[in-house]
Amino acid sequence: MEKIINITLKVWRQRGPKEKGKFETYPLSGVSTDSSFLEMLDMLNEELVNKGQEPVVFDHDCREGICGMCSLYINGHPHGPDEDVTTCQLHMRKFKDGETITIEPWRSAGFPVIRDLMVDRTAFDKIMQAGGYVSVNTGGIPDANAIPISKVDADEAMDSASCIGCGACVAACKNASAMLFVSAKVSQFALLPQGRVEGARRAKAMVAAMDELGFGNCTNTGACEAECPKNISISNIARLNREYLCAKLAD
Repeated sequence: MEKIINITLKVWRQRGPKEKGKFETYPLSGVSTDSSFLEMLDMLNEELVNKGQEPVVFDHDCREGICGMCSLYINGHPHGPDEDVTTCQLHMRKFKDGETITIEPWRSAGFPVIRDLMVDRTAFDKIMQAGGYVSVNTGGIPDANAIPISKVDADEAMDSASCIGCGACVAACKNASAMLFVSAKVSQFALLPQGRVEGARRAKAMVAAMDELGFGNCTNTGACEAECPKNISISNIARLNREYLCAKLAD
C-alpha cells in the first residue's frame, strides 16, 4: 500500500575530482513509498532547481537494473539496503518515515569522483581492453551441438557473464579490490573452449591492468559477493588465482 513519507537526505557534494567535497543536508517531504530511489532524487533536484540551486549530479541510464550505472552508496551499502538489485530498482518502501538517508559516491582510487555522486568508471573499460575478449579466429558460427561443452561449465560461464560491471564489489571492499569483477570476466572465457586459447595472456594482462589502475588486493572477506546485485560468486576469484598462477608458472 502506498504511503507518503518525509525524509532527510545527507548527500555528498563535490564539484570535481580535485575539489574538496562535503555532505549537504536536504529535507524532502511528500515522498511516495511506491517511487524508486532515483525518482526520489529527481524530486530533490526539481526542488533545488526551483530554488535556483545546483541539482545533485548522479549517474544513471536504463533504470531497469541491467546496466549498473546507478552506482550510489546508500546508508553504508552499495546500491542500498535491498538485496540483489541496483539503485534504480530500489524503492522508497525500504525506508521509514523520518529516516535520514546518507548518499555517497563509490569510494576508490580507481573511481575518481567526476562531480557529486558520479564517478569515472572507465578503469573497468581499460581492464576489459587489456584482455576481456577473444581475438583469435574461431571460424564461422558452428552448429549449436558441434562444440562439446558440459551444462555445468556453460551455466557457470553464463553466471559469470551476468556481471554488469557496476563496481559495487569495489565499493563494498575495504581494500577497494576489483577482483570479483576481473575474475567474473576471466571466468566467462576460461570455462569455454573459445576462451582457453588466450587464457594465460588474458589472466596476466587483466590482473596487471587492475593493479596499475590503483585497485587494492583481495583479502577474501566476501563483502563483494554479499553486495553484488547480480550474485556473482567469489568462487570466480579462486578460478582467477588458478589461471594467473598457472600462467606465471608456464612463463
